Amino acid sequence: MTRRILTVPNQLTLLRLGFLPLFIILIFYRRYGWALAILVAAGLTDTMDGLLARTLNQRTSLGAYLDPIADKLLLSSSFVVLAFEGQIRWWLTILVLGRDVLLLTTAAVILLTAGYRAFPPSIYGKLTTTLQIVLVFTVLAAAVFDWRLFHVAERILVYLVAGFTVFSGFHYSVVVARRLSHEGAGPGSRHRQAGS
Repeated sequence: MTRRILTVPNQLTLLRLGFLPLFIILIFYRRYGWALAILVAAGLTDTMDGLLARTLNQRTSLGAYLDPIADKLLLSSSFVVLAFEGQIRWWLTILVLGRDVLLLTTAAVILLTAGYRAFPPSIYGKLTTTLQIVLVFTVLAAAVFDWRLFHVAERILVYLVAGFTVFSGFHYSVVVARRLSHEGAGPGSRHRQAGS
């Protein structure tokens, strides 16, 4: 990974973070059309920064941390402000935030007790994030256009997001626990125990 910080992909990620306060303000003032436009723009920058990082060979350690943080902040904020506006149910928002807290707590505990470990997101985690993004988009689109199709899709997506959020959270916990248990039972751990 390059050591440069202000690469083009990182600048796009910072731009996406800059969208966040404006996005929240627009939803609070019920300017759902503009909020939807900001969400689409954020999605485009997310796609572009990943593409440019690969094609321009500008992957950085900062980008590896900053990109998922930007995505998570935008998603979490979307659920919270839309719940305050009555556009998303609170029980679903609590599930989404609860999963995020679980992942962050697990990562913090691992970092403190076992040092840094790379745990790439599973297919279930990626699918959960995608469904959450699609739900936020659909909720805003339904508020803007008031089409029956969007309202039907919203009701279906609510339960899909809830199911995958719970499942992916437990799946992540089990996978991490098994991997750490496997590493702890390896030859290195026996040597460490013998030398202690």
